[in-house]
Amino acid sequence: MSEHPSHPVAEHHAHHIVSPATYAVIFAALLLGTAITVGASYLDLGPWNPVIALAIACTKAVLVILFFMHIKYSSRVMKLTVASGFFTFLVLITMTLSDYISRAWGLW
Repeated sequence: MSEHPSHPVAEHHAHHIVSPATYAVIFAALLLGTAITVGASYLDLGPWNPVIALAIACTKAVLVILFFMHIKYSSRVMKLTVASGFFTFLVLITMTLSDYISRAWGLW
């Protein structure tokens, strides 16, 4: 089967090259996120402690997914696949937290 110039084969798509400076910035952001997580663990925010911790963790996970897993430069189908998995994770966390909050209501 011959390849037509207007129909490129999937194996021939160009790879985006990420500079080491970008990796350094993302690494610094992840370290900052870890420091913020440690700092937030010392604050008494009541029922907001797990919410803040999960928000920080999700932010760090998005950075890892976008840059270290190269999803930012991937096809739309790959982005949709990752987004659907991340959405499923958020739904499960929301259901877990709603169950946790609804148990023994008013006793804590």
